[in-house]
Amino acid sequence: MTKPYSLDLRERVAARVASGESVRAAAATFSVSVATVVRWSQRFRASGSAARGKMGGHVKPRLASERAWLIDRLARGPEATLRGLVAELAERGVVVSYGTVWNFVHRERLSFKKKRVAVRTGSPRRRASPRTLEKISGQN
Repeated sequence: MTKPYSLDLRERVAARVASGESVRAAAATFSVSVATVVRWSQRFRASGSAARGKMGGHVKPRLASERAWLIDRLARGPEATLRGLVAELAERGVVVSYGTVWNFVHRERLSFKKKRVAVRTGSPRRRASPRTLEKISGQN
């Protein structure tokens, strides 16, 4: 995310516009866009300051109200998938995306990784040499 312009610059631009200079002239003088000067001037007229507004912030998770149900559901059956949870939540009247459920699972440190059934294949140097076809079929 980009950083906001300094308050000093904002106030100087807004003061120029308030003193009667045109928005385009002020934008050219301070090398900012015309739209930026308009927004700063409007903010200055409305509040008396050209200070930036709030940036970012914390957003309450959408599944906070369903936390207990989701944790209980995941404890009951390990076969649950994220897409299945999205469908079950929709049946409960909570319409969320796959990403929202994934973020919940990640935030709660719940894992959906599959268990390893077999060892992955390694490099050919590490495994035993294959038997020849004649020994397998019983022919010499």
